[in-house]
Amino acid sequence: MSKQRSSRRRPGVRLLPFLVAPAVLALYALRFRPRLLTWGATPDEATRTYPGDELFPDADGTSTMATTLPAPPERVWPWLVQMGGDRGGWYSWDLLDHFGIPSADRIAPEWQNLEEGQRLPATRDGQAWFTVARVEPNRTLVLRSDLSLPSGHSFDPEWDAFPMARMDGVWSFHLSPAGDGGTRLVVRTRGQGRPRRLTRPFDLLLGEPAHFIMQTRQFHNLRTRVTAAA
Repeated sequence: MSKQRSSRRRPGVRLLPFLVAPAVLALYALRFRPRLLTWGATPDEATRTYPGDELFPDADGTSTMATTLPAPPERVWPWLVQMGGDRGGWYSWDLLDHFGIPSADRIAPEWQNLEEGQRLPATRDGQAWFTVARVEPNRTLVLRSDLSLPSGHSFDPEWDAFPMARMDGVWSFHLSPAGDGGTRLVVRTRGQGRPRRLTRPFDLLLGEPAHFIMQTRQFHNLRTRVTAAA
């Protein structure tokens, strides 16, 4: 008798993952994902237009995260302007995005010059890079990334022909004075992928969570460095 009852329950047990998975995905999409995409940002900051947004007027993905740093913009800017794989690093998880080399813990005069059009390597072999799209000292830094798929190599968007499978976007930093002599740092990502039926699942399952992990780490490390330099 007990064996019969056990066998009758098995189909339901087998169906359980198919019932739970949609519920988990719905919870993530409705509750957790909006928080990840706007972590630390006020409603006004999340909906505001920033320099660099115009580069992708038809963007199909965006996030706006923010934090307050304990120093004025002119003391935060030198840390941002020296970012780069062959410069000060990215202040995030160095094992993942800086070849395991610790990001700079000092302001380096030799890394304080940055020009629009300059390329900042993102990989050791130089096959992927960010292009400096906008520079307004102490206020705005916009980095653009154009990656071909599936190689992950960068390409120049000015080329006459570019990959049909690609991911393009901006990673932009916006500084404004905050109370008590601090800085409000807002970081906006905005871009698009093609073909969307392939890049959309990647964004949802990997791209967005990975950006959250890396960006919050960068906020933490910037705050530590700015505080130590005070």
